[in-house]
Amino acid sequence: MAMTNPIQFIQQVRSEAAKVVWPGRREVVLTTVMVLILAGLTATFFSLTDVLIKIGLTYVLSAFH
Repeated sequence: MAMTNPIQFIQQVRSEAAKVVWPGRREVVLTTVMVLILAGLTATFFSLTDVLIKIGLTYVLSAFH
């Protein structure tokens, strides 16, 4: 691998940094809302799954008691 000198490296970094496109306010807000909604749905799903497993195990274990 060829070594680049520090000045070329800094020029390349600045060139790549100039290509970065930052999201707009609308895109940030929409993706944030989507993440919050999906996190809520996931939490609800796993909570319901946990309750159903608890009910099922309670029923099965009570049969052996």
